[in-house]
Amino acid sequence: MHWKYSRRVQTSKSSTIREILKVTEQADMISFAGGLPAPDAFPLAEIQTAVNTVLESNDIYGALQYGPTEGYAPLRQWIANYLSNRDEISISADEILIVTGSQQALDLIGKALIDVNDKVLVETPTYLGSLQSFNQYGPEYVAIASDNEGLIPESINDEVASSAKFLYCIPNFQNPTGRRLPVQRRQALAAKAKQNGLVLIEDDPYGDLDYQGQRLPGLYTLAPENTVYLGSFSKILTPGLRLGYVVANKQFIGKLVQLKQASDLHTPSLTQYIAYQILSKNNFLSYHIPRIRQLYSTRCQYMLQSLAQYMPKEVSWNQPEGGMFIWVELPENINATELLSEAINQKVVFVPGETFFAYTEKNNCLRLAFVTVPEEKINKGIKKLADIIKHRMHLQRVKL
Repeated sequence: MHWKYSRRVQTSKSSTIREILKVTEQADMISFAGGLPAPDAFPLAEIQTAVNTVLESNDIYGALQYGPTEGYAPLRQWIANYLSNRDEISISADEILIVTGSQQALDLIGKALIDVNDKVLVETPTYLGSLQSFNQYGPEYVAIASDNEGLIPESINDEVASSAKFLYCIPNFQNPTGRRLPVQRRQALAAKAKQNGLVLIEDDPYGDLDYQGQRLPGLYTLAPENTVYLGSFSKILTPGLRLGYVVANKQFIGKLVQLKQASDLHTPSLTQYIAYQILSKNNFLSYHIPRIRQLYSTRCQYMLQSLAQYMPKEVSWNQPEGGMFIWVELPENINATELLSEAINQKVVFVPGETFFAYTEKNNCLRLAFVTVPEEKINKGIKKLADIIKHRMHLQRVKL
């Protein structure tokens, strides 16, 4: 059978990370590749209790039935209250749409805003999943200059800002770099958005994973009329629930609701009911999030120590204040993608950095995810990786 595929399918590509993750199924592989939350941080007891409560309650038929596209009303109200208290702003449940993971939110936003050749501003580098989602709609990316503190607002000229459909960014512990945008840059970016009518898509799956618990003001709080905020329960509950949410003004939420109705009608009711049971009982996040922060901070510090112990002085990396990733830069003549096959042979895997760039790919960098790896495996894996890099550097010197 000859399938007459659409142009969209013909140009689609598999996620590099998803392809790499197939390798990690080998039992003896040390994986620094997947941006997966640590299974030992999953609240198993609370999930079990919530499931039983939902199944035994009078609401069981609501949990098993079709539901409103906007999402389960009590969960939307809980999110509105939580964000309003956390960020000291006023958010109503009508400004919230529950989505099937925040990845669906990226797809809906692409459908709502991008026509072919529209300008979309992205960080350098940026989240691979956002590029994969937006690519379906044929945008023209404009890569915004970044440094070790994140994107540089001053590098966005007014003409580009006023003509772009939106700017997509992850201000908190960005994927892939782990960087956090400083307050001054957040304020400058918000001011530029207001001045030029620029829409900001603020993706925030990692914001609660600040190791010191010192949250910086979100773009949504600084420029609420210009910002669409994406939140996720994947990193603070479990990704298997596939629950995320969008916060925006009612008009835009209404457009996303229409698009979602054509996509999946609504996010599964059962998982929404379960999440609400967990989140609404006993001030759950007040003790659960600090536990995650402690676990991730410990593993981050352990990886940083291993990097300092084993890596040659020509290799550099950032010092994350939160999140799940460390960004490593190699000497310019070392190609991280070429290192990957050798690393896999040595039973260690990472994600080459070039896959995270919309344009101007840098091939001498890589992303390390540390939160799912026990300390002894972190040490062993980083030593292996360092030995591979040293060997490649030696071969380069011999050629010269």
